[in-house]
Amino acid sequence: MKFYGYFRSSSAYRCRIAFNIKGLGCDFESVHLKSGAQKSTEYAALNPQKLVPTLVTNGGLELTQSLAIIEWLDETYPEVSLLPDDIDLRAQVRAFAQIIACEIHPLQNLRVLKYIGANLNAGSDETSAWLGHWLYEGLAACEAILQKNGRDTAFCFGDAPGLADLCLAPQIFSATRFGVDISALTRINDINAACAALPEFRNAEPARQPDYEE
Repeated sequence: MKFYGYFRSSSAYRCRIAFNIKGLGCDFESVHLKSGAQKSTEYAALNPQKLVPTLVTNGGLELTQSLAIIEWLDETYPEVSLLPDDIDLRAQVRAFAQIIACEIHPLQNLRVLKYIGANLNAGSDETSAWLGHWLYEGLAACEAILQKNGRDTAFCFGDAPGLADLCLAPQIFSATRFGVDISALTRINDINAACAALPEFRNAEPARQPDYEE
């Protein structure tokens, strides 16, 4: 398999954790988002959205969107499952993951932040405040959902990490990177600490990737 990603991309980060939990290797190719490599003719032919990640399977199937990639991995290599067997709980896990992947994360994308600065006359402080508001609000909703569920488990929906945790840990990394204070969100911080104690999560961290740069 060949995996196209970028060390700082939280969507690629999710997939890296999934690869690690599954014990799967892949050929990695960095797509340098800040330099615009995703807009190259070659990469755009592979992924018309010009985003990361992209996975090319051993059979030549081209997959985009992190949740689709992760679920394909989970169904193709089911030995360590990332989704619960219970159909109701599985729907809850997917909903939680989609809050992050579909509602929170897109607002922090480089192309969105550039557009706000270039086309809406927003300075860096205004852009940071806008982003901070939405990141905090989204993660506060995640906190409220987990508190409401009342599960006393090490991870979001159980005693082993799954799809929800794969999405949460990179999003907390992003909140920290953008200077968003989430110290009051105790449940998700505890879960993040449990994730950080696992080598599958630590080895997926941006600073440990071959294309890492300051």
